[in-house]
This record gives sequence, structure tokens and C-alpha cells, in this order.
Amino acid sequence: MGAKELMDLPVSERAFQLLRGKILRCEYAPGIKLKIDTLQRDLGVSSSPLREALSRLVVEGLVVSDERRGFSAAPVSVKDLHDVTRLRLMLDCEALAESIEHGDDQWEANIVTAFHWLSRIEGRHGEGPLTLDADWTARHKDFHMALLAGCTSGKLMKLSSALFDQSERYRRLSIRHRVEPRHKAAEHGQMMEVVLSRNKAEAVALLHDHIFRTAENVAAVLGKPSSADLIPRGDSR
Repeated sequence: MGAKELMDLPVSERAFQLLRGKILRCEYAPGIKLKIDTLQRDLGVSSSPLREALSRLVVEGLVVSDERRGFSAAPVSVKDLHDVTRLRLMLDCEALAESIEHGDDQWEANIVTAFHWLSRIEGRHGEGPLTLDADWTARHKDFHMALLAGCTSGKLMKLSSALFDQSERYRRLSIRHRVEPRHKAAEHGQMMEVVLSRNKAEAVALLHDHIFRTAENVAAVLGKPSSADLIPRGDSR
């Protein structure tokens, strides 16, 4: 969402989107205290909409609340990553299977369009750090959600979107410490071709492997003793 779109939102929704974005991008590190006065200064929003935004983010699992310590960005752990991944594998694979069964011509066209925009960004950046590029991140999610959009359950889609965002936070934490590059463009292209061919079993297997491999890469970084510097400590200042 661009700056103009954010400014056009009601102040409570703008506070929510700004704060949520900073947490997902790890600009507010996992575990860091989210002080109201600091957030007011950072986001240019008054305390009332900020408290509402924090409460909404508690429900999403991106913020935790403690009677004594107040609000903090949700911590990260290998255990939580495995939990998020397990749910994604269950829900996204089911949504994809249903999409292949029920998706229409418009669903197919939207997948091709989403892949086109994702590929354009990848081509523009060449071998650059795509996985930390904001445009790539947005187009990456658009592509994944386009694959699932033929699913008839709105609640399942909402859960899949929220879980994708939680996975994205973990991926961003780990990416700077990854040793071997991941050629996701080829994986996305293969998934698109198989999905459009309506090969349900192969498509679900590819998506399962894609999600699982990402989680394995992140867990490998989080589990290393040297990865402690992934998670800065202290207050949000």
C-alpha cells in the first residue's frame, strides 16, 4: 500500500496498517517493547488509534500484551515457525486443491497476471537482493494468493493470508544470513504451469515442497547459535 493510499484511510486503519507493516518488515524487532509515546512519534498517530491497532494485532498474533510490560512485538522461535508452517501446509494445500477444482478462466488469468508482475520485478533487479525488496515482497504474496483464490471459503483465504504474513516475518529475519541463494523464480514458474494444467496432485506437492523448504531454510538460521543477532533486544526507540 502506497503513501497516498495510507493517508486516505481512516486514522485507526492507517495506524493499524503502518504498525502492522513495520512489525512484518521487522523494523520493530521481535520481542521489542512497543511504547505508545514512541509509536506516536514514529507513526504520527495519536494514542487512541494506536491502542486500537495494537489490540487488533494481538488478535492476529503479531503483538503480545502483558499487564505489567504492556505491548511487545511477538517473539519468534523455531517452535512457532513450525506451528505456522504446519498450518500453512494444511490450509494452503487444501485451498489450492479446491482452486484447481473450481477456478474459472478469470482465476487462471489472474495467476498469469500475478506471475507476470512478479517476473518483471525479478528481471529488473537481476541478481539483486529481491527477497528484501518491498515491491517483490508484495508481488510475491499476490502470486501466492492468486493461486489460492479459486477456493470458495473466505475464512480459509483470510487465514492463509495472515499465515503468509507471519511466515514472511520469519523469512525476512533469516534472509541476510542465508549462505546459498534460492531460485524462487523457477519454482514459481513451475507451480504456475502445473496449476494451469489442472494437475491437482502435482500442484499440491509442489506447493507443499515450496512452503516446507522455506521453513527449513529459516529454521536452520534461527537454530544456529550465531543467529542470536537476528533478534535485536531492547525497547523501540
